[in-house]
Amino acid sequence: MGQRSDFNGRPIRLLALGFALGLPLSTTAQHKPVGPGGTVSHSDRQPGRAPGKVEQMDTPTTVSQLSAAATLPFELRQTVGRYPVTLYGQKGCEGCDAGRQYLRQRGIPYHERVVNDGDGEALERATGAKQLPVLMIGSQVLRGYSAGQWTSYLDAAGYPKQSRLPAGYAAPEPMPLVAAAAPVPTTVAPTPPPPAVAPPPAPSGIRF
Repeated sequence: MGQRSDFNGRPIRLLALGFALGLPLSTTAQHKPVGPGGTVSHSDRQPGRAPGKVEQMDTPTTVSQLSAAATLPFELRQTVGRYPVTLYGQKGCEGCDAGRQYLRQRGIPYHERVVNDGDGEALERATGAKQLPVLMIGSQVLRGYSAGQWTSYLDAAGYPKQSRLPAGYAAPEPMPLVAAAAPVPTTVAPTPPPPAVAPPPAPSGIRF
């Protein structure tokens, strides 16, 4: 009996093994490198993958995220619990826009973390990556957007190939990767009281 393959021609068993071991698939990805100082810039070169274990930053759970998860079908909710999907992106990023469109068309529940200029170091700490977009499926990090690569890993994680999101599903609101610093209150000096006005001199010949 021949070995079963997916529609991309890759053996299903190898896909599952690659996902479990965190092995990258050979694809071409759109990406947006983050330069020194944390600023984000465009480039047509894909940086090399940083070695070592990737640790994901703690993602705060909001009311909208809990509400969205509660409306999912049971099987999809189980998959989301095992392999949650997080997209790191920003506005004005072609690969990020394409990635969002892909996830929405396929019906993948995901959380988005907005990476602003100056957040390059925070992005690298969170994902080990230096370019946008970044897709995390569980602990697996996918750098840059590639429909073929994202499809392979989402298939291996057990996400349905067609959308099973319920009617009226509301995706969680995007959250900033780095919370905005609270404004420093400005101390206002108290207004000094007006100077005392001396009484006018008494008329001549009148004494008090």
